[in-house]
Amino acid sequence: MQTIKKVLNSSVVLAVDENGTELVVLGKGIGYGRKPGEIVAPDDANQVFVSLPDSDQRNLVELLTQIPGEIVEVTRSIVDLASAEGLELDPHIYLSLTDHLGFAVERQRKGLVTVNRLAWEVRAIYPRQYAIGVRGVALLRSRLGVELPEEEAANIAFHLANADAGSTGVDSLRIVTLVSQVASIVTHSTGVQLHGSDADGNDLHGARFVAHLQYFARRFFDGTLATSPDDFLFTSLSARYPAAVGAAERVRTLVQQQYGERLPNEEIAFLALHIARVLDA
Repeated sequence: MQTIKKVLNSSVVLAVDENGTELVVLGKGIGYGRKPGEIVAPDDANQVFVSLPDSDQRNLVELLTQIPGEIVEVTRSIVDLASAEGLELDPHIYLSLTDHLGFAVERQRKGLVTVNRLAWEVRAIYPRQYAIGVRGVALLRSRLGVELPEEEAANIAFHLANADAGSTGVDSLRIVTLVSQVASIVTHSTGVQLHGSDADGNDLHGARFVAHLQYFARRFFDGTLATSPDDFLFTSLSARYPAAVGAAERVRTLVQQQYGERLPNEEIAFLALHIARVLDA
């Protein structure tokens, strides 16, 4: 049984259970006309109980006293969509995503337009999260009358990817940034435009290339890059696909300068092989 300790807004109350544990309870209209000391009526279909570490709990409570209930409802709907797609999200998503959506709506209403320059990479690397983000943008439009740009879906996808309990724990921003850097180098080195239909999955080689970059970035940040003393593949590709290997070598230079780590020849060979596929397509 939960007792209301504080009403934060029409959709959120701070409650305490019989053991004295504080919980943030989200539910449509749950705080409307309610007062501290009243019992939270059980409604499993309409309520979400969020238990966070003390510091996050305080931040969430402070945030939700300033955020309209409609924003909280959209956050709940987006999290529900993600759960239906099989994503297991850390409860911290209620804090981070609600905060982001509230700020995004405020910016839009003030006419402050921001551009997510990594929207293409997010769409390619996290298609499920991006698709949920698109639906989230539609929810904001229908429920709040706010017309956000579609690339806002990429921002929502970022939060979903970072909160995914099944992920490796690597910050999705670092992965997407590295993929973007590598894709830009390949584009500038070869003239092949990757930020387009190919990378969105309409071309097999383009889709494979993006998938390889994602896998490479995860292994790079996880510290599990492929290494082998046998340079046969690297040597063979250097002779057969010099342009592809040259582009891959530029990636090696970037990673060395940006991250202080030299990529092994085996990784360069695999990257060159995918670049060669794109060039031959």
